[in-house]
Amino acid sequence: MDTQKEVLAVIDEVLSLGGRAMTFDADSRLLGALPEFDSMAVVNLINGLETRFDFFITDDEIEGETFETVGSLVNFVEAKLADSA
Repeated sequence: MDTQKEVLAVIDEVLSLGGRAMTFDADSRLLGALPEFDSMAVVNLINGLETRFDFFITDDEIEGETFETVGSLVNFVEAKLADSA
Protein backbone atom coordinates (compact mmCIF):
# COMPACT_ATOMS: atom_id res chain seq x y z
CA MET A 1 0.00 0.00 0.00
CA ASP A 2 1.21 3.51 -0.82
CA THR A 3 0.40 5.24 2.44
CA GLN A 4 1.10 8.74 1.13
CA LYS A 5 -1.22 8.23 -1.82
CA GLU A 6 -3.97 6.95 0.49
CA VAL A 7 -3.49 9.87 2.91
CA LEU A 8 -3.64 12.33 0.02
CA ALA A 9 -6.87 10.73 -1.19
CA VAL A 10 -8.42 11.24 2.26
CA ILE A 11 -7.20 14.86 2.38
CA ASP A 12 -8.59 15.51 -1.10
CA GLU A 13 -11.95 14.00 -0.23
CA VAL A 14 -12.34 15.64 3.20
CA LEU A 15 -11.29 19.10 2.01
CA SER A 16 -13.16 18.79 -1.33
CA LEU A 17 -10.02 19.75 -3.28
CA GLY A 18 -11.14 18.15 -6.53
CA GLY A 19 -7.92 16.20 -7.06
CA ARG A 20 -5.59 19.07 -6.08
CA ALA A 21 -4.20 17.13 -3.10
CA MET A 22 -2.87 14.44 -5.42
CA THR A 23 -0.21 16.93 -6.58
CA PHE A 24 1.08 17.46 -3.03
CA ASP A 25 4.39 15.95 -1.90
CA ALA A 26 5.78 15.14 1.56
CA ASP A 27 6.92 18.75 2.06
CA SER A 28 3.55 20.28 1.18
CA ARG A 29 2.27 22.34 4.09
CA LEU A 30 -1.23 21.67 5.37
CA LEU A 31 -2.19 23.41 8.61
CA GLY A 32 -2.12 27.15 8.05
CA ALA A 33 -1.36 26.78 4.34
CA LEU A 34 -4.73 25.59 3.03
CA PRO A 35 -7.73 27.83 3.71
CA GLU A 36 -9.96 24.74 3.56
CA PHE A 37 -8.01 23.14 6.42
CA ASP A 38 -9.68 24.63 9.49
CA SER A 39 -10.40 23.07 12.89
CA MET A 40 -13.54 21.35 11.64
CA ALA A 41 -11.60 19.90 8.73
CA VAL A 42 -9.05 18.46 11.18
CA VAL A 43 -11.86 16.58 12.93
CA ASN A 44 -13.23 15.34 9.61
CA LEU A 45 -9.75 14.35 8.45
CA ILE A 46 -9.17 12.33 11.63
CA ASN A 47 -12.48 10.54 11.05
CA GLY A 48 -11.55 9.91 7.42
CA LEU A 49 -8.15 8.48 8.36
CA GLU A 50 -9.71 6.24 11.02
CA THR A 51 -12.18 4.89 8.47
CA ARG A 52 -9.68 4.46 5.62
CA PHE A 53 -6.96 2.80 7.70
CA ASP A 54 -9.17 1.06 10.29
CA PHE A 55 -7.54 2.44 13.43
CA PHE A 56 -8.58 4.74 16.27
CA ILE A 57 -6.89 8.04 17.12
CA THR A 58 -7.19 9.09 20.76
CA ASP A 59 -7.39 12.74 21.82
CA ASP A 60 -3.96 12.63 23.44
CA GLU A 61 -2.38 11.54 20.12
CA ILE A 62 -3.56 14.68 18.33
CA GLU A 63 -0.91 17.39 18.05
CA GLY A 64 -0.69 20.34 15.69
CA GLU A 65 2.70 19.17 14.41
CA THR A 66 1.06 16.03 13.03
CA PHE A 67 -0.91 18.15 10.57
CA GLU A 68 1.85 20.58 9.53
CA THR A 69 2.88 18.78 6.34
CA VAL A 70 1.84 15.82 4.23
CA GLY A 71 5.00 14.04 5.39
CA SER A 72 4.29 14.53 9.11
CA LEU A 73 0.76 13.22 8.63
CA VAL A 74 1.97 10.21 6.61
CA ASN A 75 4.56 9.44 9.33
CA PHE A 76 1.80 9.54 11.94
CA VAL A 77 -0.42 7.18 9.91
CA GLU A 78 2.48 4.77 9.29
CA ALA A 79 3.26 4.71 13.03
CA LYS A 80 -0.41 3.99 13.81
CA LEU A 81 -0.46 1.18 11.25
CA ALA A 82 2.73 -0.32 12.72
CA ASP A 83 1.21 -0.17 16.23
CA SER A 84 -1.92 -1.98 15.09
CA ALA A 85 -0.08 -4.65 13.10
